[in-house]
Amino acid sequence: MAIRFFSDGVSFQLNGKRKTSQWLRQVAAAEGKKTGNLSYIFVSDEIIRDINKEYLQHNDYTDIITFDNSLGDTISGEMYISIDTVRINAKEYQVNFRDELFRVMVHGVLHLCGYRDKTPEEKHEMSLAEDKCLTYFL
Repeated sequence: MAIRFFSDGVSFQLNGKRKTSQWLRQVAAAEGKKTGNLSYIFVSDEIIRDINKEYLQHNDYTDIITFDNSLGDTISGEMYISIDTVRINAKEYQVNFRDELFRVMVHGVLHLCGYRDKTPEEKHEMSLAEDKCLTYFL
């Protein structure tokens, strides 16, 4: 079981992969889950929009799309993250790029752990969980 990081269509490399992987395992454990195979694929806005159109029938940009392959208490999945959108959102929310990237990364793991974000209440719960998880990394 592994956590892997890839880039497709963007020249981006994640620094601190080992520490990041340990943090993501800690997040899963705090939610009562084990980590299976997790793949983070860093992509451009164009690629994430194509994925969004093909698999979710949405013709817009987003920061992350998570494909869940979890079984039981073991979370597994592929998470496509638009580096372009993360940069834009970091500026909009006036946070540094790294903090916004980690928020998006943990957002994907929380989806695999069962969190949803369709309703205002679910979005609020997800945001609180993200904030809590981000403190684990410090």
